[in-house]
Amino acid sequence: MSVTLPESVDAWRMVSARRSFVGTLPVASMPRLCGMLAGSDGEIGFELEFGRDELGMAYLDVRADAPLSVTCQRSLEPFVLPVSVRNRLGLIRSEREESGLSPDCEPLLVEDDGKLVLADVIEDELLLALPLVPVNPDSQLPEEVTSPPADESADEGRTDNPFAVLRELKK
Repeated sequence: MSVTLPESVDAWRMVSARRSFVGTLPVASMPRLCGMLAGSDGEIGFELEFGRDELGMAYLDVRADAPLSVTCQRSLEPFVLPVSVRNRLGLIRSEREESGLSPDCEPLLVEDDGKLVLADVIEDELLLALPLVPVNPDSQLPEEVTSPPADESADEGRTDNPFAVLRELKK
């Protein structure tokens, strides 16, 4: 088990050695993730574990927890969203091998040289875990959205039937 995360590893050697990596990374060290966030404060706790499953397929277990600052799309205010990732990635050399993976594995295509940048894998998994439209559960819609417009009361007596024109054409 290692505390520091190397810049890159040989995925196939890590599988053979059944290596594990545990530690933290600053959110600011992940530029693609920071582009989706309201702020780059905080740290990401991660656990990475290489191995082989009962069918002999190579895998990488990725576990990451991070409090990420995102913008609420309801109130447009930043809030901290706790994101937790628990995925098993099946390591494959070509797309043909994907069919041999167990159903609980997501495929991860590894280059021929076996080089794998672990920080990029963690960043990819966090990006996939972010909601498309983040909404703070504690937020409320602004007053101008929830209150009826002032001129709506004048239109209450009028009931236009959109099919009235068709009735006239039928005659």
